[in-house]
Amino acid sequence: MALLQLNELTKEYRRGGRAFNAVNGVSLSVEAGDFISIIGRSGSGKSTLLNMSAGLLSPTAGTVLFGERDIHRLSDKELSFLRNEKVGYVPQGQTLLSNFTVFDNVCIPWFLFKREGDVEGRAFILLEKVGISHLAASYPRELSGGEMRRVSIARALVNEPALLIADEPTSDLDTGTTAEIMALFSRIAKEGTAVLLVTHELDTLSYGNRIYTMDAGNLSPHAA
Repeated sequence: MALLQLNELTKEYRRGGRAFNAVNGVSLSVEAGDFISIIGRSGSGKSTLLNMSAGLLSPTAGTVLFGERDIHRLSDKELSFLRNEKVGYVPQGQTLLSNFTVFDNVCIPWFLFKREGDVEGRAFILLEKVGISHLAASYPRELSGGEMRRVSIARALVNEPALLIADEPTSDLDTGTTAEIMALFSRIAKEGTAVLLVTHELDTLSYGNRIYTMDAGNLSPHAA
């Protein structure tokens, strides 16, 4: 059984009295340990597809199955718990809380629902994994763009998700930092966490085991 199964997923919008599909009948199966890259121009529907896959946006038609569960038939509380427990999300841009330290930002998802375990130990391990454990007591305003992105990745992983979704995670990073982040995602996938990533950067595609192109809401295997 697939970890994540998208079935004929469609999102329709209306603009100026006319309807158009930002995502048009997309089907995709994601298995544990997959590293799937989706490439496409800005406005091609990539972010809309990710947001529906994570349960942040409801589809006009089609289903999103996480295991056997149709996530868009869950209650708000059930869906929030599923996302918190099973899905790590690295959004575009910076979403760190400015009045929280790096360490506290990483820990936030842990405390959204009651759970047991050593969150402090887990957070420090993740900060070491992304190479910024020395910045644990720093605040976002003291970090570079690449460092903030690493904090976002550590935060997305703190609850040991089965699926990591990343939306243009290297869009504002230099070449060296981009390579480091992509290598990290590759290691995460090899450890068993599925990675679903969208990008417009061709030089990152070699890290994934499956590559797709999105164009005008349609998803197809990438032609090399």
